[in-house]
Amino acid sequence: MSLLFGTAEFNEKDHLVIGGCDTTELAEKYGTPLFIYDVAHIREKARGFKRTLDELGIKNKVVYASKAFGCLAMYKLLEEESLGCDVVSGGELYTALKGGMTPANIEFHGNNKLKSELELALDSQIGMIIVDNFYELELLEELTTAKGVTQDVMLRVTPGVDAETHDYILTGQVDSKFGFDVNSGQATKAMQKVVAAKGLTLKGIHCHIGSQIFSSEGFLVAVERMVAILEEWKADYGYTAEVLNMGGGFGIQYTENDTPLEPEKFVQAIVEAVKGQCSLQDYPLPELWIEPGRSIVAEAGTTLYTVGSQKEIPEVRHYVSVDGGMGDNIRPALYSAEYTGLLANRISDRNMENVAVVGKYCESGDILIKDIKLPEMVSGDLFAMTSTGAYGYSMASNYNRNPRPAVVFVENGEDKLVIRRETYDDLISLDCE
Repeated sequence: MSLLFGTAEFNEKDHLVIGGCDTTELAEKYGTPLFIYDVAHIREKARGFKRTLDELGIKNKVVYASKAFGCLAMYKLLEEESLGCDVVSGGELYTALKGGMTPANIEFHGNNKLKSELELALDSQIGMIIVDNFYELELLEELTTAKGVTQDVMLRVTPGVDAETHDYILTGQVDSKFGFDVNSGQATKAMQKVVAAKGLTLKGIHCHIGSQIFSSEGFLVAVERMVAILEEWKADYGYTAEVLNMGGGFGIQYTENDTPLEPEKFVQAIVEAVKGQCSLQDYPLPELWIEPGRSIVAEAGTTLYTVGSQKEIPEVRHYVSVDGGMGDNIRPALYSAEYTGLLANRISDRNMENVAVVGKYCESGDILIKDIKLPEMVSGDLFAMTSTGAYGYSMASNYNRNPRPAVVFVENGEDKLVIRRETYDDLISLDCE
C-alpha cells in the first residue's frame, strides 16, 4: 500500500492528482523526471509549527532549513508564511535575498564560512550568524571592526547527545565537525571571546543533534544539557541568553515502516522540557527557536518518472528502469534511504509483483527502491516516488551529463513552473574550449 500525503488523491480516471492537478497532464506539459510540490501541504506544515509554539505560550521563531530545498519560489512562500530561514552558503543566502526573504529573518550556518560569504551576510544585514568555530569567530570580529558594524550571533555547541539516526546525519555528538565542544571547555571559551568582542552581540546558543529523528528523547537530553550550560554561564560569568535554538531534525514518513512523532508533539515535548529545566534552574525563560526543514517539505514533494526498459532475472530480481535516478535522488545510494511509490497513470492491485525501481545512471548502486510490490508495468507508465521533497533536488547533480529535472508547485488546481528543466546547452554553458 502506497503512502499519499497532503492533497494527493486519485481521480475518476485513476490518475494521481496533487494540488488539484492531474499528474499525467503535468508529465505531458513539463516532461519527466519532474519534482511536484504540494504547496497547501507545505503551508499546513509551516503553520502547524508556529501555531503549536504560540499555543504553548512561549516566545518563538520558526526558521526553515534551506538545505532541504531552496529556490526563489520557496523563499517567497516562506516569506508569505512569516517563517525565517537558515542558509549554509553564499549561494543559499543570495537566493534567499533574491527570493524576497526579510534579511532580519535569515540566519547563517556552516562550519567553514568563507570571508566573502561573511561579508555578504554583514553587508546584507542579516539577522543572525551562528558561529561554529574559533577561526570564524576571529574572522567575524575582524570584519565587523573593519566595517564598523555590530552583528547578532549565536554559538553552535555540541552538547554530546547521540540521536538514533544514520551516522552521516548525526551531528550533536562530541566527535562532530560542527560547533564548539562543551566537555572540553571550548564553548565557554568561545562565549567569553564573543562577550568581549566589540562588534558582536551574543544572543544565545544553538545545537542540532541530527536528522530524521523519530523520538523526542534525544531532544529532552539536549535541552537539559543546554540549559545547564546557560545556568553555568549565568552563575560564573553573569551571561544570560535571550535565545535558545534547539535546531531541527524532526523525522518524517518515507515508508510504512517509519513511525515518527507528529511535528507538534516534538515541539510540545521540547517546550515542556525547556520550561521545566528553566524553572528547575531558576533561569529566565529564553525565546525558543527551531529549524524544521525536511519536516516541512519532504512529504509535500513527489517525483514523477517515466518507465522505460525492464530486465527480469528468473528467481532473482525484476528490474524496472525509469528516466531519472541517483542524479535527482542520491539518498538511497548515499545512505540506503528507503522510499515507496505508486503508478501515477493508473491505480491497480492486479498482477502485483516485487520489483526493483532503478535509474538510468551508469552505476550499479543507482537503485531508487530495491524491493517494492507494484502492478505489471509497461514502457511509458508513470511512476510516482513519494516524500522526495527534501534533499532530492537540492542534492541533484549532472552526473553522466544528465540535465537536472524541472520543479513545479501545485495549489488549488493551478501549476507553476518554479525551476525549469536544464537543457544540453545548460550543461556546456560553463565549459571553456
